[in-house]
Amino acid sequence: LLSYNGSGMSVMELSHRSSWFQQIMDDAEALLRELMNIPSNYQVLFLQGGASLQFSMVPMNLAKNKKIAFVDTGSWSKKAIEEAEKMKDMQVEVIASSKEKNYASVPEIPAVETDIDYLHITTNNTIEGTCYFTAPTTNGVPVVADMSSNILSSEYNVADFGLIYAGAQKNIGPAGLTVVIVREDLIAESLPGLPSMLDYKLQAKNGSMYNTPPTFAIYVAKLVFEWIKELGGVSAIE
Repeated sequence: LLSYNGSGMSVMELSHRSSWFQQIMDDAEALLRELMNIPSNYQVLFLQGGASLQFSMVPMNLAKNKKIAFVDTGSWSKKAIEEAEKMKDMQVEVIASSKEKNYASVPEIPAVETDIDYLHITTNNTIEGTCYFTAPTTNGVPVVADMSSNILSSEYNVADFGLIYAGAQKNIGPAGLTVVIVREDLIAESLPGLPSMLDYKLQAKNGSMYNTPPTFAIYVAKLVFEWIKELGGVSAIE
């Protein structure tokens, strides 16, 4: 808190352009890649705005055909659906829901049409107490997962997902940090009209430092990643 690595400054004072903080960022990413076995063709982004911003940011970046599908499993998926429906010309289809059962279980997911940009699921529904432990089979359609409340507490095969996002405050660190793990081919081209701060490609190009990132939250996340690794990794946590 008072002097990071002999710098004479707290992490909260360090310039995000300094070599000290760059090392923190590099270490945090490397540790998360190791813990989740993230393939090299995925970008790891440390962003802001919480998972709630991702409800809008994901379709803004990935919905090239403006056609997306959702699985409705409760309050958080409902909010993601509502945000997507606000977007102009967006076709939003709920292909499975357990609403009629008061969200007491997760629904079976039917076959996904191949012209869908992506299928969105919420892996852990904190209010309803339900969970998906594996990604659905989608015939090549990317799966987007909100893992805010169970990232690093259950093992998932990252390669089964096109994009994973999580607000850090549940399992990783202080509020203010959002982790996004996205397959590179899905963000190879920015969609027209994207604000810079909401552009995954631009954020990746700038190493999550297009503007000042939440430096202290990232530092604490790094410490948590170290702690999980010392305990034996995600399998030990699970």
